[in-house]
Amino acid sequence: MTTFDERTTVHAFRDDALGDHDAVGLAAAIRRGEVSAAEAARDAAERVRAVEGRLHAVQAHAEHPLPGPGTGLLAGVPTFVKDNTDYRGLPTGHGSAAFTPRPARRHAAFTRQFLSSGVTVLGKTRLPEFGFSPSTEYEGAEPVRNPWNTAHSAGGSSGGSAALVAAGAVPVAHANDGGGSIRIPAACCGLVGLKPSRGRVVPSAQGRRLPLDIVSDGIVSRSVRDSAAFLAAAEQHWRNPKMPPLGLVEGPAERRLRVGFLLDSPTGVASDAATRAAVTETVARLERLGHAVEPVEIAVDPRFTDDFLTYWGFLSFLLGTTGRTLGADFDRHRMDGLSRGLRATYLENWRHTPGVLRRLRRTREAYAAAFRGLDLVLSPVLAHPAPRLGHLAPDVAYPTLIERILAYVAFTPIDNVVGTPSLSLPVGATEEGLPVGVMFAGRPGAERTLLELAFELEADRPFRRVQDVRVRDV
Repeated sequence: MTTFDERTTVHAFRDDALGDHDAVGLAAAIRRGEVSAAEAARDAAERVRAVEGRLHAVQAHAEHPLPGPGTGLLAGVPTFVKDNTDYRGLPTGHGSAAFTPRPARRHAAFTRQFLSSGVTVLGKTRLPEFGFSPSTEYEGAEPVRNPWNTAHSAGGSSGGSAALVAAGAVPVAHANDGGGSIRIPAACCGLVGLKPSRGRVVPSAQGRRLPLDIVSDGIVSRSVRDSAAFLAAAEQHWRNPKMPPLGLVEGPAERRLRVGFLLDSPTGVASDAATRAAVTETVARLERLGHAVEPVEIAVDPRFTDDFLTYWGFLSFLLGTTGRTLGADFDRHRMDGLSRGLRATYLENWRHTPGVLRRLRRTREAYAAAFRGLDLVLSPVLAHPAPRLGHLAPDVAYPTLIERILAYVAFTPIDNVVGTPSLSLPVGATEEGLPVGVMFAGRPGAERTLLELAFELEADRPFRRVQDVRVRDV
């Protein structure tokens, strides 16, 4: 088996205030007075500086980071907000070169919810333009690099956040997901990535105005308990009365589950050998732990991929049309090749919008049918592990680029359309050592079941960490 040369891996773990802590562990150390929130922020900033020259994950630094309320579950934990979400005083650039962003006048609703957990925001992380790409790459700028192997993608669109967390610069970071953008970078970077149910956290103002809100906010983390603590803290700030209460999930449940699994996408895309191995090994572990596992089929409309692509194009069209609300100098002609291609796709198909929306909304019926008699569904996160940088770059010719994206992102969008929660766990690895994630999906509001099973799998076999990579001949 080949492993990475030390020149290809990046991490910032060291003997400082952050140590080897996850967010829950660091918050506990701060509460006990072993370290201060100021020390944690200072040392996290040092860690960021140590890796940023190789990862290129940071969009902006907060000039004077302010700790959140000292009573939150994650009080004093340093973190970052993704650069498509307003943080007062920092520009929101959406990863785009099409306009000059202005400093935000106020926090977004989710930013306030995130801050209520007690975190200290150090700045903002990079994303691909408007979050459209599953790889955080640009035209004419450095890509965000994967800490496990800097020649590979960190995923997207929350690639900057995932790179910093996996490298140990901060314990957790904000991420959001409109087609896989929490789960994809989590899978690429060996992290836990939970996309909450639609309505579990405070909705965005933009999402409420869309005909189908596909975006959920959350975090990427190195431990299951960090993701559980984030959701518990978010619920303390705001709880949707239409959702079942969650509370703080702290470990596995006694109840054994019925889990369906699939190896290839419901849209017909086959997964590669390393990905299939991660799923089949997880099936074996589940059975050993006493869960009942069986194959399942999800009979989505054959037009699902085209319909989702049309809706994706609709979002690009809206941004190109309303971009001056982001910056007075917005020029849609300066949008990158992927954004322009998506917009052109929509303009070719706009007459079909009512049918597209109708069919996408009906996806919940096929999904619900697949879950009959099951608690969760296990699948790959992606059809293959993180590609080398350049494979999904926005300057690749659009027909080739979109073909590559659709052959890669074949599993995650369904949960965005249906509004169901799903969770990426870092359970596998390629022969070269790149992380491979698997995904568990549940019914709306099933975050507790997802987290309880994730705790059990994490305890059964702790997740690999980039700082444990040993140098061998490649």
